[in-house]
Amino acid sequence: MSRSTDFVPFSKPDIGPAEEAAALRVLRSGWLTTAGEARAFEAEFAEAVGKPHALAVSSATAGLHLALEAVGVGPGDLVAMSPYTFAATAEVVRYLGAHPLFVDIEEDGYNIDPERLETAIASVGEQSAAGRRGESERPPGPPRGPVRAVVPVHVAGRPCDMPRIGEIAARAGAAVVSDAAHTLLTADGTPVGAEGDAAAFSFYATKPITTGEGGMVVTDRADLAERMRVMRLHGIDRDVWDRYTSQQAGWAYAVTEAGFKYNMPDLAAAIGRVQLEKAGEMQARRREIAERYRAGLGDLEWLTMPCDHPLHCYHLFILQLDLERLSIDRDGLITEMREAGIGTSVHFIPLHVMPYYRRLYGYTEHSFPVSWNRFARAVSLPIYSGLTDEQVDRVIHALRAVGERHSRIAP
Repeated sequence: MSRSTDFVPFSKPDIGPAEEAAALRVLRSGWLTTAGEARAFEAEFAEAVGKPHALAVSSATAGLHLALEAVGVGPGDLVAMSPYTFAATAEVVRYLGAHPLFVDIEEDGYNIDPERLETAIASVGEQSAAGRRGESERPPGPPRGPVRAVVPVHVAGRPCDMPRIGEIAARAGAAVVSDAAHTLLTADGTPVGAEGDAAAFSFYATKPITTGEGGMVVTDRADLAERMRVMRLHGIDRDVWDRYTSQQAGWAYAVTEAGFKYNMPDLAAAIGRVQLEKAGEMQARRREIAERYRAGLGDLEWLTMPCDHPLHCYHLFILQLDLERLSIDRDGLITEMREAGIGTSVHFIPLHVMPYYRRLYGYTEHSFPVSWNRFARAVSLPIYSGLTDEQVDRVIHALRAVGERHSRIAP
């Protein structure tokens, strides 16, 4: 097979003249770092997701780190999350000297399973008590400490069961910090992912809206917002915009905490403001593409479509392959799709099989069997607002052709 010269990439940002004009406006202003554009972006984003406080940051990773620090996560604490996520969700927990308490995902999806979450939190208390009595050896996993927070990850843009997760966390005395990197707004403007004590959104190049790199952390709580605002920029009590431009401008400032360097520059924020204006339109297009995939692929017996949800943001469109019905493995399918001119990907390699977490906590592939099994059969199709109907149809045709060549199902 020869590779098409008209390659359909797995992802491509939807950037046009309005974003170019916004970036040029900032370049010509003489002020590039965090200032008026970032503040305006924060206000507009807060209104869009219905939260009183929004802080523009350098990445969703930074937002998660700030939020977990603000809710009091520290050395020896546990933070519950699923292993079916990108590296950032767990690594920020390690930044704080705490440990991720991995909890397996739902049988029919990719989000943390609330029943397993409840069981995992209960078992922490039981094992801690047994350990104090000298009655048990420690199983694979992190040392037992208090569960300080729960981090639901809205994988692919499908919302977690936040009411149930909130109840479980409240009984445990744990904060809820949402990893909302895959979500933003539905086509009708309904915000998704902002629930909990705080939530972190991503504006990476592949996300529902982009600033290239960047993110936003939102909260209802004024105390958390103030803590994150100070820690966002070196623990300094005044930002540089205030020091240089206010009527009481001056050179003096105070370092009140050992903070971080997590601010978003105006150049990125100006692009984000344009993207936010287009968010509903771009999200509507993602849903149209998802429906086109369902119509074009829904009859194939060797794959399963992602579970739908009225608030699904469709950041990703993850298929499950029935490999017993194919004479080709997942990597072979990806190779043939690439040779047909179609980019695909896999989401996600579960964190519990990564060398760092294996070494640290003694996990094996089957420590979290649902995550492992769903990963082993997962393949993600292109889904982004710039994708044309013709390109979507090419994806459908290419995937159907792979199935015709390799299906073990009798015609």
